[in-house]
Amino acid sequence: MSPKKAIIHGWINLYKPVGLTSAKAVSIVRNQLNCAKIGHGGTLDPLASGVLPIAIGEATKTVSYVMDSVKKYEFTLCWGYETTTDDKEGFPTRVSEKYPTDVEILSCIPKFVGKIEQKPPYYSAVKINGKRAYKLARCSEKQGLKNRIELKPREVVIHNLSLLSQSENEARFAVTCKKGTYIRSLGRDMGRLLDSAAHVSNLKRVSVGNFDIKNTISLDFLKSLRDIAQVKKNVLSLLTVLDDIPALFVTPEEATRIKMGQRIAYSRESPKENKIGIAICGGEAIALIKVVSSIIHPIRVFNL
Repeated sequence: MSPKKAIIHGWINLYKPVGLTSAKAVSIVRNQLNCAKIGHGGTLDPLASGVLPIAIGEATKTVSYVMDSVKKYEFTLCWGYETTTDDKEGFPTRVSEKYPTDVEILSCIPKFVGKIEQKPPYYSAVKINGKRAYKLARCSEKQGLKNRIELKPREVVIHNLSLLSQSENEARFAVTCKKGTYIRSLGRDMGRLLDSAAHVSNLKRVSVGNFDIKNTISLDFLKSLRDIAQVKKNVLSLLTVLDDIPALFVTPEEATRIKMGQRIAYSRESPKENKIGIAICGGEAIALIKVVSSIIHPIRVFNL
């Protein structure tokens, strides 16, 4: 790629492989495209793979809408023991010789659907008195202390949980959930409810809102693209994450004023009062706006 900063605005539906942090994946994309602004739509654990939406340029202003999207995962539970991290990276802790049957697993699933209380893993990005839980956990580990940090349960929402397959010591599941849900905690708690012990041995995110694993591109593929024109063919519009937001179609003159941050009167059909909408002109996103008393108030202007 050219050392010149790439002018790209939109989303890349990236497939993150196992072993790579989300931050490192973003760094690789940044270096490859040489773009000025970049971010991602929801962290994936290093041991997890799958959908990692990457926002480029003005699309970074829409990241919050991806973070709030429904997410789908497939994960494998390994029965027999829990770990310090609730996945295969940690050290074994609680052990159980009980391996649940299909009937037992299916009977416990309804208890993990809907609004549930969930305690995050000790090794997580949750903040405790301004410090990340995983940093405190590592510090305790070095000092020979075990799980001295206290994480409070929080409410999460799980829309659907299903058993995909079961072998002697493992079971595969599919889950659809809202943001803030820890799949590692879900697996740990399922094991406990079944009088067993379990940890997540494999985790794959199959979708985030409109981003689906079937349409992802790999880092190797991205690196193979020789010019910006080829890259742009694989960049999704920033409107991809705003399809649930009411659209207001404005004239070129109105679009110019909105881009300047000006409020304008809008007498045509508009979203409900004080609801976020998006102003569009000629198929192009102009700004996130709010209509108050038939007046458009620009919230976030897109400099496309």
